Amino acid sequence: METIMKKRVVLALGHRALGTTLPEQKVAVKHTAKCIADLIEEGYKVAITHSNAPQVGMIHTAMNEFAKNHTEYTPAPMSVCSAMSQGYIGYDLQNGIREELLNRGIYRTVSTVLTQVVVDPYDEAFYTPTKVLGRYMNAEEANEERRKGNYVIEEAGKGFRRVVSAPNPVRIVELDAVNALLEADQIVIAAGGGGIPVLEQDNHLKGASAVIEKDLAAGKLAEGIDADMLIILTNVEKVCINMGQPDEEPLGEISVEQAKAYMDEGHFGIYNMLPKFKASVEFVEKREGRSAYITAFDKVKEALKGKTGTVIR
Repeated sequence: METIMKKRVVLALGHRALGTTLPEQKVAVKHTAKCIADLIEEGYKVAITHSNAPQVGMIHTAMNEFAKNHTEYTPAPMSVCSAMSQGYIGYDLQNGIREELLNRGIYRTVSTVLTQVVVDPYDEAFYTPTKVLGRYMNAEEANEERRKGNYVIEEAGKGFRRVVSAPNPVRIVELDAVNALLEADQIVIAAGGGGIPVLEQDNHLKGASAVIEKDLAAGKLAEGIDADMLIILTNVEKVCINMGQPDEEPLGEISVEQAKAYMDEGHFGIYNMLPKFKASVEFVEKREGRSAYITAFDKVKEALKGKTGTVIR
């Protein structure tokens, strides 16, 4: 009997698919789990990654406030906060997906892999931190952060905030584990929040004070598991060029060359849509037969049928 190979998909969940607070996340995951279960029902092998910006900021603030009030404890480094966020987001996703699958009569193990991603210590991003993190601080607190060697920016009328670097992902450390779980037909949650950024020091992996753009990590994960499709979920059904102008145009199916041209023309926000397009293009052009979808989380089924979404082939 001929074995039919299941297509592999990486699904990158955005902020809308998870919410911000703990109660919001519980509710959002119930809706997101339906989208994931649809893919499982269609016969795909699915690896899931997700954003974590509000969650990791909340953890970082909480751990720092705790250390400030309990001097016997030290503040938690960014890498530890990232690991914590992967754990509790993965916990909610695992349970939400499991429940939705069981409701449909499907039993499939869902696992979260705490994922480290190697970054280059000489990445230019380390010289120009851009990602804001945590709560607003007063001038005294900001100076304390600077004394620790951290970067701080001032937002007029609001106070000061810490900023961290966003280096490019180089290699996913636990890739073999992700592949093994997919081979066993399990559902895998990996590289959450872009993964825990680490620097290689001989055999030691040292956590970096940084965050990785989750869409770029999703592309790296998709490439690493030799996925057939990369699906990046966002808050729009289709990506538009010339946003807010009379000639605004939603994008349907486009080629890699067209996507590159739109990026070069500066149509996409550097911290919003540009990483999604960059990850999609790099993934699609690495192998024949791949495709990348950018759409809203409640439009995935229609997008895969060619009815909506922005598709890069």
